[in-house]
Amino acid sequence: MTASASKADLRAAALAKRDALSDEQRTAAAQALARRGLPFEIAPGTVVSGYSPIRNEIDPAPLMRKLAEAGARLALPAVMARGKSLAFRAWSVSDRLMLGPLGIPEPSPAAAELIPDIMLVPLAAFDPLGHRIGYGAGHYDFTLEHLRKVKAITAVGIAFAVQQIKAVPALPHDVALDYVLTEKKVFDFRS
Repeated sequence: MTASASKADLRAAALAKRDALSDEQRTAAAQALARRGLPFEIAPGTVVSGYSPIRNEIDPAPLMRKLAEAGARLALPAVMARGKSLAFRAWSVSDRLMLGPLGIPEPSPAAAELIPDIMLVPLAAFDPLGHRIGYGAGHYDFTLEHLRKVKAITAVGIAFAVQQIKAVPALPHDVALDYVLTEKKVFDFRS
């Protein structure tokens, strides 16, 4: 079995588990993440990028609101084109979003572009080594590889506990995460 076929099967199985969660479980998990916060301190002015949840992803908004209250500057990604780095645009919880080219809500093109210090990364599945499976377009892998040439960026996967799998068949272009936060546990992969 090829790595891509294997990833597709693993992605489908993890997404089925995620989709089986009730709305109450999703809300409780997002609130649990927000209560716990990040497993490290952030300085006021730190740029934290989140994401607009799609396909039953865990909602990072409660955590992002908490980080903003602690002085973080928030941003959301904008898809520019396949094979290009995501752009990150300034966002506050009161800002209206518009639909981007993939139908994902994102800030207006008029919003200031920022380079995040911390990226909250959505995922379909993750393993105990910090490898993730996304949706197959490679946006986050490409973006992390590209932006880490400019500055150090901490990549924090955000997921439900049911999305953990035994092993991701990682390829050379796959970028491992620094942390994964679930409603049940903090995974630290930096060592």
